[in-house]
Amino acid sequence: MPDYSTQSLARLVQPDRVHRNLYTDPAIFALEMERIFERIWIYVGHESQVRNPGDFFATRIGTKPVVMSRHSDGRVYVVHNQCAHRGVQVVAEDSGNAQEFRCCYHGWSYHTDGRIKNIPLRHAYGARVDVNDPKLAMVQVPRVQSYRGFVFASLAPTGPSLEDFLGHIATSLDDMVDRAPDGEIEIAGGVFKHGYDGNWKLYLENLLDAAHPLFVHQSSIEAAKVQDDAVASDGSGEIAIRQMRQNGASYGFWESQVGIWTYPNGHAFLGDYHDDAKLVAAMKDPNFRDYIEALEAKKGKAEAQRILEVRRWNTNIYPNVSFMSQFQQFRVVHPISVDRTVVYTYNFRLKGAPERMFRNTIAFANVVNGTGSLVLTDDLETYGRVGVGLASAGAEWLNIARGADTDKPDAHNGRRGKNSTSEIYLRNMYEAWLQYMTGTKPGLAAAAE
Repeated sequence: MPDYSTQSLARLVQPDRVHRNLYTDPAIFALEMERIFERIWIYVGHESQVRNPGDFFATRIGTKPVVMSRHSDGRVYVVHNQCAHRGVQVVAEDSGNAQEFRCCYHGWSYHTDGRIKNIPLRHAYGARVDVNDPKLAMVQVPRVQSYRGFVFASLAPTGPSLEDFLGHIATSLDDMVDRAPDGEIEIAGGVFKHGYDGNWKLYLENLLDAAHPLFVHQSSIEAAKVQDDAVASDGSGEIAIRQMRQNGASYGFWESQVGIWTYPNGHAFLGDYHDDAKLVAAMKDPNFRDYIEALEAKKGKAEAQRILEVRRWNTNIYPNVSFMSQFQQFRVVHPISVDRTVVYTYNFRLKGAPERMFRNTIAFANVVNGTGSLVLTDDLETYGRVGVGLASAGAEWLNIARGADTDKPDAHNGRRGKNSTSEIYLRNMYEAWLQYMTGTKPGLAAAAE
């Protein structure tokens, strides 16, 4: 595999184009895991997934398996999912509750904060094994921090704080939580899982791409135009049809009504494009009356109005999260290899909101993120075709120039496109990518050994 120097990496990202190796070279992928996923803050889970002592949730930081757990002291820990004896994965279940973590191989057991608890045949090790030795633990990830219930972890022992890393993009997380009348949200309703044969970056890029729906989703758009709204008595069919129609918005609409904002560290969000009152609570359709009344009762009318008027579509927290705060969908990207990616989509319940709001969230998820979605499957097919195309001997460079001459500063230390069709989100992501990969991002340290 190629040995990339700082200079050779820098040559792969130019102001208006990037080299195709960024999506195809296993050596680049390995460096991304080391210099991005193993150094910066990575979303690992939500506190509602480990509500009680003993609750655990198994996930990954890049390609490294970890476990998020709540210990008896009430704190949330993230530990490496590895037995210190023979290196076996200790926790095999996705989630659950346990008094201890026990290795299936030789029975070494661990407290739920990772400390060693018991070693069978302890006497046979003599003085060579000390149960107080931290090296015998399921090693704790050095930094774990929560922002409004969203848990992030970093494998690096030092670096910028989570608040500094998030910057202004934290307001999208605020938006998600603020929409709950009781000021708290929880993951509920299971998880959608899907994979695709393509690079992990494609997923994040596509979710901020306002120019693709009219073409990629043409088949579902055309079908929705001729479909009667009342296709299911519970209202889920109506939500599906209306969402698919929204994807058919013209370029004139995208260029005049919708914006895109980018921020340091690769983060960005796309403004909302919905103009259907049955999908957007801010438009105050009678179907949302109970929810708005509950929000006003807890927050006051002025604050409720402020919350509802925040209109964002997809927010990306680089490098592994994209979510819709307005529709309570949260997608976590798991890179597997240079050309294989898995995405988990979670749904959140707004505490204090009418149950119908959560049913709408699930219905919306089925349309946009479900395994059988008529929308998602279009995107997955496209990612696969990108992989096929990049394997050819065609273009060496990929263009990211759309709107480059009209970018302008944002009031919160970011930049925004003239309108939502700008590819500023790509330029911003690759600016951050280059800083991470070449070590020019201030304050970053290597992962702990």
